[in-house]
Parts: sequence; C-alpha cells; structure tokens
Amino acid sequence: MSMYKVAVVGDRDSILGFKALGVTTYPVTSDEEAVRALHEIAKENIAVVCITEAVAERVQAQVEALQKRMLPAVVLIPNNKGSLGLGMAMIKKNAEKAIGADILFGKEGS
Repeated sequence: MSMYKVAVVGDRDSILGFKALGVTTYPVTSDEEAVRALHEIAKENIAVVCITEAVAERVQAQVEALQKRMLPAVVLIPNNKGSLGLGMAMIKKNAEKAIGADILFGKEGS
C-alpha cells in the first residue's frame, strides 16, 4: 500500500520544526537547490508540498508547473521572518478561478 506524504521546502530555520512532525523536509539555500527539491518532489508520492513564500517567489516557474498537476497540492507558507502575502494571494486567485468572482476580498475588503 502506497501512502501519500507531506513535504516542506524552505530555508532551514523556517522548516526545521516540521521534521519533528514526521514531514519530509527539503532545506534549501539556493534557487538551484529549490528547483532540484521540487523536481524530486514531483517524482515522489507527495500529496501536499508546503513552500515558504520567499523560496516560491524565487522559483516561481517551477511552483506554477507543480500547481498545474493534480498532486501535489501546493501551499505557500510564511517563513520565520513573516508573510509576504503570496499565500493569501494564491488562495484568492484559486477561489476566483473556481467560482468566477472575488468572494473573499470584495470591494469592502480591498
């Protein structure tokens, strides 16, 4: 029986805590390492990949390629320095695509 896994990609300090939870971690220090990690994840039985926003911003093309696949689900998370707002922007974009309207941040929330 093949079980799906969760993976986290980001700088070491931001993702270290995930390892204690049994999550597969990919600590990266360069764009090249991040690209390699995402290629490896694409070949594995990974159901969800969390990527720090800072890393995702630097390797945007590879993140977008993963998002087009059925699995893994891609979730952007803040790093230990805080959020860049990219994760919430992705949720908003996906909700608009699915529903056809901006129901999360209408005129009142903008």
